[in-house]
Amino acid sequence: MMASITRRKAARILLPLAFWLGVWQLLSARIGQELLLPSPAAVARTLGGLLTQGDFWLTTGATLGRIFAGTLAGILLGVLLAVLSCLSPLCDCILSPAVRVVRATPVASFIVLILLWVRTGRVPAVISALMVLPVVWGNVVRGVHEIDAGLLEMARVYRFGRLKTLWLVAIPSVMPYFASACLTALGLSWKAGVAAEVLCRPQHAVGSQVYFSKINLESPSLFAWTLVVIALSFVLEKGLSALLRRAQGRFARKGEM
Repeated sequence: MMASITRRKAARILLPLAFWLGVWQLLSARIGQELLLPSPAAVARTLGGLLTQGDFWLTTGATLGRIFAGTLAGILLGVLLAVLSCLSPLCDCILSPAVRVVRATPVASFIVLILLWVRTGRVPAVISALMVLPVVWGNVVRGVHEIDAGLLEMARVYRFGRLKTLWLVAIPSVMPYFASACLTALGLSWKAGVAAEVLCRPQHAVGSQVYFSKINLESPSLFAWTLVVIALSFVLEKGLSALLRRAQGRFARKGEM
């Protein structure tokens, strides 16, 4: 039974992969110019060469560090502003327009503006934080407003203090909204952070390598670095999803106590 389930899962992963690799190979063969569309084999060789270089791991580590720092800062700031918005109508009146402006402003505009104010190496982190903040703020505010009034009434009947109400009622209720925001925000911050690296080209950055590959007309290298971006995005999303599921389960159990 388990072997059958494992085979089905493997087929669901490998079949689409094989199909799209086949499409890629056919298109590459049809075009016949590596500069326009290199073959999967050429990209695989280039990627294999990158994996053996120490600079590759330094570059990916530096990019991950920048974007992680920005994402974490955006999450913390988003939660803080959401709490202020929920506690004070005046704060909500002041903060809501600013957060909506951040949400509506194109990423490219932000990158150019931040380049004027911040050192090049810090631009991707700042951009990542700005992309994360509105998503987290909006979801947490919505989650607070959606807290079951019956649960709050029950907390009052049982004379829960503020901290106990927060720990056993508010946080478990808001956690699904927060988890959804974090997963969405991670994808946004990752793409925006790499885009910022492409434009500002800091030292040891995946985005810088993408830019230099394009400038030097090294199509296999460009595709290889793009695959690195995609692969890291999938890995980060899976890892964060697993952590958030564990956190949600923990808070759910506390809420049932």
